[in-house]
Amino acid sequence: MVKFSINDLNIWFGSAHVLKSANLEVRANEILSVIGPSNSGKTTFLRMLNRLNELQPNFRSSGEVLLEDKNIRKIDVELLRKKVGMVFALPLPLPLSIFENIAYGVRMHGKADKKSLYQKAEEALKQAYLWDEVKDRLDESAFKLSGGQQQRLCIARTLAVEPEVILFDEPCSGLDPISTAKVEDAMVKLKERYTIILVTNNVKQAARVGDRTAFFLSGELIELDKTDKIFTAPRDSRTDDYIRGKFG
Repeated sequence: MVKFSINDLNIWFGSAHVLKSANLEVRANEILSVIGPSNSGKTTFLRMLNRLNELQPNFRSSGEVLLEDKNIRKIDVELLRKKVGMVFALPLPLPLSIFENIAYGVRMHGKADKKSLYQKAEEALKQAYLWDEVKDRLDESAFKLSGGQQQRLCIARTLAVEPEVILFDEPCSGLDPISTAKVEDAMVKLKERYTIILVTNNVKQAARVGDRTAFFLSGELIELDKTDKIFTAPRDSRTDDYIRGKFG
């Protein structure tokens, strides 16, 4: 099943043409790793999928993005961002307790009784591989958690509102190797229930978790294939040069 269809997508910020005629599909229940050097269009592509680019006043685009068979421009933006959640590079917990970080978004979407909120929080924290570490301290400030725990809390907060797709924008860029491994373990497990798109500057991470990998360069999608093919026998020499660290 195809979750996203991206057809001839172009994106500009002012006069800068930052994404050029991108065509690709994202399959349901896969992890699509997106790699490429800085200013290659990776994050712009990611932010297009839940219309975050529209927050920029000089943004414009052409082409279409379909979530399943519906153009995302025709989906209410609040509903779209519930369906397509996002986890950012730096963990951004709310200045609330661990429990209230999870409950906040759930309340916004209509579930308010304490029992339902607790069940949702427990489920989300378990999915994010964090429950065992925080189950006895749910009333503590989220800021007392380590950086890696805060990132997994942000993942849990996203999961609690029951998305269909999770966008990860370099979620491990500020984390130590142990925390990174826990986030990666969570991602691999989560693809059983969600579609995941991971933008990462860590090509080894892309290789570890991605089912398929897309390589962007200077705003163009150069290559998209199964991850083992991209990393062992890419079709384009530029892909091979980037993976080997010759630039980027």
